[in-house]
Amino acid sequence: MTGRNQTVISEFLLLGLPIEPEQKNLFYVLFLAMYLTTILGNLPLIVLIHLDSHLHTPMYWFLSNLSFCDFCFSSVTMPKLLQNMQSQVPSITYAGCLTQMYFFLFFADLESFLLVAMAYDRYVAICCPLHYTTIMSPKLCHALVALSWVLTTFHAMLHTLLMARLCFCADNVIPHFFCDMSALLKLSCSDTRVNELVIFITGGLILIIPFLLIIVSYARIVSSTLKVPSARGIRKAFSTCGSHLSVVSLFYGTVTALYLCPSTNNSTLKETIMAMMYTVVTPMLNPFIYSLRNRDMEGALRRVFCKKIFSCHL
Repeated sequence: MTGRNQTVISEFLLLGLPIEPEQKNLFYVLFLAMYLTTILGNLPLIVLIHLDSHLHTPMYWFLSNLSFCDFCFSSVTMPKLLQNMQSQVPSITYAGCLTQMYFFLFFADLESFLLVAMAYDRYVAICCPLHYTTIMSPKLCHALVALSWVLTTFHAMLHTLLMARLCFCADNVIPHFFCDMSALLKLSCSDTRVNELVIFITGGLILIIPFLLIIVSYARIVSSTLKVPSARGIRKAFSTCGSHLSVVSLFYGTVTALYLCPSTNNSTLKETIMAMMYTVVTPMLNPFIYSLRNRDMEGALRRVFCKKIFSCHL
């Protein structure tokens, strides 16, 4: 038994989703369709914002970064999930597992910071409309995105390096569809107290503080709107912030349900379903939430198509 415990593993087995064998092909088609929808929803949005000069504003600059983040976030887990659903041995190498964990943390954190930047942009647009152009300058917008990338790189690298120092001995079965950090800690035969302490400390900085900043931004927006309680002002505030609030609710709602709700006997199933929500469903829905009934996007789409048709006739 001692010899078995000292055998260092080189790969992990991902159990994936709790799907019956006869339903695997059906779910494979479903997840493939969801992933393709994510690609076809986010990448054209990025291209459209880049091509149309009317969309070269702070709000759409942040939205293009969010769409890129959503595309990458889904791509971290979905291709491997689809591959393992068609494989007899759903394995992932040790290096591949740490790499997946790094990029999963990176893009999850990046989404959180981008949502804060977008909330601040909406706060300035509604509460300080006369100074909006001055405050939300291109320099500040680029700095906010750059800061988000730097902070998320540091956070993801910190957890990856701490995970790399741990030993994994006998058990190499991960009851998840990707290399989840908490699942890996449960498999380790090393002391994980340092990892757990860092998760506790940085979890508040990365998740709770950004969420509170978003709440404060919208509290100020509501307060400012109520000071001038006109129907037009309320409609404008809702149309401006409604899409962002929907995305924030979808992202933080699933994350809160996953990490802050007490565990139950079927916690593994709950964790898998909630993780599927914010890694697959949220990135798929985000571009449609921002695009539907958005006059700026509809106008940009018409202008780009008309320009293409005109250039073809010439």
